[in-house]
Amino acid sequence: MKRTSMAAAVAMMFAALSSAHAQSNVQVYGLLDMGVDITSDAKQGGGSVAHVSSGGMNTSRWGIKGSEDLGGGLKAVFQLESGILMDTGAQDGNLFKRQANVGLEGNWGRVVLGRSFTSVYDTVIRFDPMGFAPYYSWATGGSATLPSKYGMTTGFDNLIKYSGKTGDWNYGFSYGMGEQQGAGASSADSAKYAGAVSYQGESLGGMFTVERINGNVVAATGNRDETTAFHFGGYYAVGPAKIYLGGRTYKLVAGKANVADVKGNTFWAGVAYKLQPNVTLTGAVYHIDQRNLAAGKDADPTLYVVRYRYAASKRTDLYATFGYTNGKHDQLVGLSRDDAGFGDSQKGLMVGMQHRF
Repeated sequence: MKRTSMAAAVAMMFAALSSAHAQSNVQVYGLLDMGVDITSDAKQGGGSVAHVSSGGMNTSRWGIKGSEDLGGGLKAVFQLESGILMDTGAQDGNLFKRQANVGLEGNWGRVVLGRSFTSVYDTVIRFDPMGFAPYYSWATGGSATLPSKYGMTTGFDNLIKYSGKTGDWNYGFSYGMGEQQGAGASSADSAKYAGAVSYQGESLGGMFTVERINGNVVAATGNRDETTAFHFGGYYAVGPAKIYLGGRTYKLVAGKANVADVKGNTFWAGVAYKLQPNVTLTGAVYHIDQRNLAAGKDADPTLYVVRYRYAASKRTDLYATFGYTNGKHDQLVGLSRDDAGFGDSQKGLMVGMQHRF
């Protein structure tokens, strides 16, 4: 879609809000996160690079969500959410890459169709001390080089998702249809599954999740890639401190002949401590244990991160985050889960501001 067409579509949605608001509950919201980061070993040959970067604690985004009372405790719900690259003003991926769904909600829970975050993502984010921060968290996936990041999938296309809650218990299941149309394709090709259950009390919590991602059948072998990831974790709050423990087991069974399977485990631990009601100091450690690479090639990287967060108001935070990672056997590692590293260690400092509306 051309930029002019997208702009016109967004303008029409905003124009429709005034009339829609009279019939339903519609909300425009957003999160704007910007900062300056300095990262070592961030280019070929070594050396530091400084950036004005979008998304330090959270990815910048804007969206529209709402509901309509259908009577009898039933509601129609919808959500459209788009990522923003604040450093350039550009769109981050497809227009509504983050969320594009409609569904029903009642006392029994919520069901939505379309594009959404998975039940695994919705659960694990509450058990990550850094909250999946781009600067820096490896709870979704680390930047160990070689075959894999040993990560999880954050969202599904072509999705059917159920979310439910009973007291402090939360549970959900997500299914992403493969919708492959090639000769001999089956409903299992490119299908995606995610299930989660958690207990999230004020001072104590625990979770368990499972995710399965299928590839397409390889004609030569009759097999497909199959990635399975399990998560487990918990938190415990005592006084001004909240302690986190979590982990993920990852396995990719390769569908191609003479291609090795990939295995790896990720573990993390952290503490968030309120120095004052509006000041939080968070420290965390993430480690990736690569299991079946060639002898002497496992990077097994570890990430250490500390963040100072000052809540200037209910909607505005100032923060500073420092991270350091190192690996083994001269393998390349990096702080970011998205960007390649150029050495076997890396340091980074991010100072930024976040505003929510």
